[in-house]
Amino acid sequence: MKTARFNIGQVVRHRIYPFRGVIFDVDPEFDNTDEWYESIPEDIRPSKDQPFYHLFAENEETEYIAYVSEQNLLIENDPEPVRHPQVDEVFVRREDGSYQTRSDLSH
Repeated sequence: MKTARFNIGQVVRHRIYPFRGVIFDVDPEFDNTDEWYESIPEDIRPSKDQPFYHLFAENEETEYIAYVSEQNLLIENDPEPVRHPQVDEVFVRREDGSYQTRSDLSH
């Protein structure tokens, strides 16, 4: 099993599609439905044996939850806050633009 390259609270963007988001959970390997997996075009379908990330995601039009393989993520350098409405419920934004979970702050 691979060690996850990205961390909860990190802002990332998709390598192919125009969206970005904050990581709020990590699966060590694929843990979604076969239907979801089969819906990905075969030429860009990632392997299942890598970490997959749950993101509070956004694109120009909307905010949503995304599930993305590690191979398709890059570190986001845009300093703008992520506008997904659930981000503020789960995280506090740090000065460096990354996010810290609120539960970490109460310990």
